[in-house]
Amino acid sequence: MTDPGAKLDTSIPHSARVWNYWLGGKDNFEVDRAVGDQFSGLYPDITVVARSSRAFLKRAVTFLAREVGIRQFLDIGTGMPTAENTHQVAQAVAPDARIVYVDNDPLVLVHARALLTGTGEGATEYIDADLRDPAAILEAAGRTTLDLTEPTGLILMNILGHVPQLDEAVSIVRHLMGGLPSGSYLVTADGTNVLDGPAFEEAIGVWNANAPLSYHLRRPEELARFLDGLEVVDPGLVPCNTWRPSPDATGDDRREVDEFGALARKP
Repeated sequence: MTDPGAKLDTSIPHSARVWNYWLGGKDNFEVDRAVGDQFSGLYPDITVVARSSRAFLKRAVTFLAREVGIRQFLDIGTGMPTAENTHQVAQAVAPDARIVYVDNDPLVLVHARALLTGTGEGATEYIDADLRDPAAILEAAGRTTLDLTEPTGLILMNILGHVPQLDEAVSIVRHLMGGLPSGSYLVTADGTNVLDGPAFEEAIGVWNANAPLSYHLRRPEELARFLDGLEVVDPGLVPCNTWRPSPDATGDDRREVDEFGALARKP
């Protein structure tokens, strides 16, 4: 999510590019790396958070495609394409899966349209839109690629923290889920401040002082409001690394981090 009407500016850091840097990607600029290094100097676990978030997304999308049979996904706040993007994970299970990505950062747009290509059987589309306009997102997704009368996996990863007011973030989730039918699922994760709060909060302060779009850590009970009215899948809202971890996961892949995620079904 960027400010409406934002243009590519390589002189200021952007969350998608900094996240890409923490994941070991190359689609970032010197300013992103500088802020990323300053952030990780205060909170070294941010790289673990980034990896655990990506791994959680992979497990959640695999679960929906393989165990539930979801065949279409709406991924808002795409970020910079890296390895194992939503369409790659879903279409590895179901080649006919349809995925719509949503973001409005100019650099993300360029890379997404070049790199986010899927299978011939399925479909992969990119929409330039803003999280704060859920009606426009639903209209565009339904017009282009998705059939919103069918169950859909809605993905909101590390984006709701960019909405300063919790009530507004909750309203956005409800609007988006309200436009999807019964049997749809929400996949969501965001930063918390319960395990290593002071260090994470200090690092977030650095980010908010340098970037145009602030981020807000929230307590798990606040994140749980996004799940109101939904049927939460076991094990519930938990640190991402502990959500159905791979049996062979060890070390950081199992260690709790200040990033809580959940998957929930619309009745």
